[in-house]
Amino acid sequence: MIKGWYDMEKGVEVKAGAYNNEVAVRYDGLLKKSGADRVFIHYGGGSPTHWNSIATQEMDCTTRGFEKTMRVSETQAHICFKDSADHWDNNSGHNWTIRQ
Repeated sequence: MIKGWYDMEKGVEVKAGAYNNEVAVRYDGLLKKSGADRVFIHYGGGSPTHWNSIATQEMDCTTRGFEKTMRVSETQAHICFKDSADHWDNNSGHNWTIRQ
């Protein structure tokens, strides 16, 4: 089961999705506050320094921020965000970690 959390300061929320190994991510952070019209979630499993199964998906723009539901097959996954102008929010180089 995904362990949910919310980083209020950075505007990132993670919670378990409706199905096993599914995670719902909401982003209302730096890129959105800077006026980004599109935000992409970049994620991968493995260790914090050696990601595998890396993917990037566009998030849906909602009234609460940018949202994406995705499957996490690893025991932990790491996420960061970028906008359409290739500006990144990677939590000051630390990214964010999702654990099961």
